Amino acid sequence: MATGQAALRRPRDMAADPEFGPWLAQASILVIDDEPGMRNFLMRTLGPRCKRLDEAADTEEASRLLDRNHYDVVILDNIMPGKNGVDWLAEQRAIGFFSTAILMTAYADLETAIQALRAGAVDFVLKPFRSNQLLNAVARCLDQMRLQRENTVLRYELKSTSDHVLLRDKLIGGSKAISDVREALARVAPLPTTVLLTGRSGTGKEVAARSLHTLSDRAEKPFVPVNCAAIPPDMIETELFGHLKGAFTGAEAAREGLFLHAQNGTLFLDEIGELPLATQSKLLRVLEDRRIRPVGSEREIPVDLRFVFATNAELEKQVEAGRFRADLFFRINVMQIHLPPLKDRDGDIQELADLFMRKLSQQLGMPPVPLGAAARAALAAYDWPGNVRELRNLVERSLILGRFPDDFGGGPVAVAAAGAESLADVERRHILAVLKSLGGDRDAAARQLGISRKTIDRKCTAWNA
Repeated sequence: MATGQAALRRPRDMAADPEFGPWLAQASILVIDDEPGMRNFLMRTLGPRCKRLDEAADTEEASRLLDRNHYDVVILDNIMPGKNGVDWLAEQRAIGFFSTAILMTAYADLETAIQALRAGAVDFVLKPFRSNQLLNAVARCLDQMRLQRENTVLRYELKSTSDHVLLRDKLIGGSKAISDVREALARVAPLPTTVLLTGRSGTGKEVAARSLHTLSDRAEKPFVPVNCAAIPPDMIETELFGHLKGAFTGAEAAREGLFLHAQNGTLFLDEIGELPLATQSKLLRVLEDRRIRPVGSEREIPVDLRFVFATNAELEKQVEAGRFRADLFFRINVMQIHLPPLKDRDGDIQELADLFMRKLSQQLGMPPVPLGAAARAALAAYDWPGNVRELRNLVERSLILGRFPDDFGGGPVAVAAAGAESLADVERRHILAVLKSLGGDRDAAARQLGISRKTIDRKCTAWNA
C-alpha cells in the first residue's frame, strides 16, 4: 500500500479492544519510520484497532501529512536518514504541532531521553519491543490526553454563569412552545448543519445545545460549552485557537485551544454576539475551511466538529450597528431555533417548579417547601424576566428560608395583593425586593434573578428607583 496514504481505516462495526481502553478505537495515528519492516509491523499492530492509521517513510513526508491531517498520536523513530526524530519533533512543536508523540529508539541513554522530553515526546518505546508494549504506550497517551481535555472543559463549566445542573440534557415541559423546540432539535440533530439558538437569558439555550449533541451521532464525543462573554477580549483568541510556547508574553508552554478539545464533538459558543470583531473574522474562516491556526503557529490544523451558537441579542441589529459581521451572521444563521420565554410556556412553570423543588431539596438536604394553591397562583401570574434560571433560584432561596419569600408569591402580603396587581407590578415589586435584600447591589441582584445588569438598570431608570 502506498506510503503516506490513509493506509488503514478501522471498520465501523469492529468492537473496541477492552484491553487497551475505548479511546484507541477512535484514535487517528501517524507512524514514521524509514524501515519498511518496522512500518509493516506497526501497521499490522495498530491498523485493526484504531480509526485511522497513516504511515511515512521520512520526516519530509510526515510534515506534508501533518499539514493535511490532524493526528491524536504520532509514533516516530529517532534514528532516520537526513534528520533524527528528536530534532524533527522540536521543529514541529515550534511551528504548530499539538499531537501526542511517542519516540521509538534502540538507544536508551539519558541524553537522548532528556532531549526527547524537551522536544515534547510523551513516552518512549525501546527497540526491540512487543506489540503489547506499543499498544500500552498508545493507550496511556490517549488516556492522558482525554483526561487533560476533560479537566479543561470541566474548569470552563465550573466558571460558567449558566445554571443548568438539573436540566443539562433535556428540555422539560409539555407546552406546545417547548414541544416545537424539541421537534426542531430532533430534525436537525442527525445533520452536520450549524445551528443558532436564540432567546432571552435563562430560557435554556445551553440545555437545548446539549440535547442537540445527545441526539446527534457525536453523542459519545466531547461537548464543549464556551461563554464568549465570560472570556476577556484579549484572551479569547488563544482560548479558542490555542497557542505555541513563546507566542506572547507569559506563554511559557504550548496549549491546545477549545477547538481541539471539541475535536469530533460539538463546540457550543454561547453569547456569540460578544465575540470581538477580529475574532469573528477568524471564526468565519474556521467555519469555511474547517482549519484553525493557533496563535504563533505557522501550520493550520484540520478540525472536525459540530458548531452550535447561541445569543440573547438581536444579531440583525448588531449587524446594522457594525458590531457583528454580516458574513458571519449569514454563515451561522443556517438553522435558527428560538427558545421561548418561560411566561409563554403554558403549564411548564408548575412542572419545572416541582422538579426543582424535588431535586434541590435532595441536593441541599432540606425538606421541600409545600407548593400550595396560593404559591402556584403567584408562580403562574409572575412574568419571569429571568426565565427558568430565575425560577430555579427562587426555589433554592425558598428551601433555604423554609418558606416562599415574603416578597414573592408564597408570602402573605404578596398573595393578598396578587389579584389586584398587574404582571408589571408583580415584576417591579419582586426585582426591587431582591435589590433591597442585597443592599442595592445590582450585579448580585442580576445574578440572583438570572437577568442581565443592563436589564435591571433599564427597569430601575423607568421606575425612578
